Amino acid sequence: MLLLKKITPLIISLFFVACGNISDNSTTNIKHNTKVFTKVEQTTPYEILTAVNQARSIPRDCHDGQGILPAAEALTWSSELYASAYEHSVDLATSNTFSHYGSGTSSDITASNSNKPSYFIDRIEANGYVNYTTIGENVAGGHESINEAIQGWLRSPKHCSNLMNAQFTEIGVAVATNSDADYGIYWTQSFGSKK
Repeated sequence: MLLLKKITPLIISLFFVACGNISDNSTTNIKHNTKVFTKVEQTTPYEILTAVNQARSIPRDCHDGQGILPAAEALTWSSELYASAYEHSVDLATSNTFSHYGSGTSSDITASNSNKPSYFIDRIEANGYVNYTTIGENVAGGHESINEAIQGWLRSPKHCSNLMNAQFTEIGVAVATNSDADYGIYWTQSFGSKK
């Protein structure tokens, strides 16, 4: 019953799911060959949070059947959600996969203890974000800046709904690069709200 109580609000809030400590550098560079990811490497958590909150500050239609969503309150940075996002971005870049599920390989840290690919719920909880009322995740690939990634999420109804979800109060966003991977740049947003 406890699991059901925990999952029920999760299911409601994640119906539309599309998908550490803060340091001055929110990126991980897996490998650099011929492509240089300068803009990404110079992006700070403050710039990421500012860009996300700017997007949330404007009422918008996500084209998800909910009509015009009102502007949402600004999010605050969470080191636990950042750790979850960081883990997933690194896994996507390293394993050259693209999903809300982890790769199930050695780069899927949370999965290494369970013998199955991790899901965003598993990663968020494994990175210490517990006692939450709702959580969610957005992923993106190939965008060379946080603003490009946000514009991509806003064009996708499910991702836009997550980004504009007024129930979320905290966020962690991380990006990892690998010039040998299909998308080259992998972004993960982990959202949450605690009780």
